[in-house]
Amino acid sequence: MLTALIKTMRPRQWVTKNIFIFAAIVFDKQLLVVDSFLRTLAGFALFCLISSSVYIFNDIADVEADRQHPEKKNRPLASGKLPMSAAWTAGILLAAVTLGIGYWLAPSFGYVIGLYFLLNLAYSKWLKHVPIVDVLVISAGFVLRVGAGVTLIQVERFSPWLYVVMTLLSLFLGFGKRRAELALLAKGAGSHRKVLEGYTLPLLDQYIMIVSGTTIVAYSLYTFSAPNVPENHSMMLTIPFVVYTIFRYLYLIEVKHAGGAPEEILLSDRPFQIAMFLWAVTVLVIFYIL
Repeated sequence: MLTALIKTMRPRQWVTKNIFIFAAIVFDKQLLVVDSFLRTLAGFALFCLISSSVYIFNDIADVEADRQHPEKKNRPLASGKLPMSAAWTAGILLAAVTLGIGYWLAPSFGYVIGLYFLLNLAYSKWLKHVPIVDVLVISAGFVLRVGAGVTLIQVERFSPWLYVVMTLLSLFLGFGKRRAELALLAKGAGSHRKVLEGYTLPLLDQYIMIVSGTTIVAYSLYTFSAPNVPENHSMMLTIPFVVYTIFRYLYLIEVKHAGGAPEEILLSDRPFQIAMFLWAVTVLVIFYIL
């Protein structure tokens, strides 16, 4: 049962989704400040736990639909490996402990993760069934992660442009995820996930085209117009990596029919990993060495 509970907590998604809390400390040039790093690391751990609580409650809400899904039927709750009572207990304890420690770490951080938790409960119960709104809520979750990182340090040079980029990038991933799900489930999509009845592949392709293009434009503008980037415009050197990763993701969802779980792409697709690694290294060199 413990193994089933840990699997339901989705530890494989902790890094890929919650690493965005480090955006503030990296782009504010405080990564090497010990106090700021430790506070952000603690915030990252708490966001992992509150995310796990959300995953548990989401699986509780989706258990019947998951049993009809070709892949999700193997989830611990849907398959019966994790008792419903154990899931409820774990979800409530994780949320209570995390929110309490988060408020102790920084009241504003506690408010952010509290808002994240409530927003995702509303998503699990109602909002995930509303087309467009469902992806907007997912996007808001990533923006809140960035905002949570800001509350943990004394920000001096962090640029609001990163909120814009994060919003557009998460919308891109969200619509890509919906497209992959719709393509996988085909005509039976609505019976597995009600919100898919409100989407079509051509419509999602249009959404993806809009947000992918605006993501590239917004990030490009950030690299030379944000107040915290180097004056020599060296951050523009990172643009090709961003363009490649967006194009690679499009290739994977359109040609390889992947993307139903974006975090799996980051964990398994080697070209995508290399591009992200080179982007990260370039950013660190520009901000902390040059």
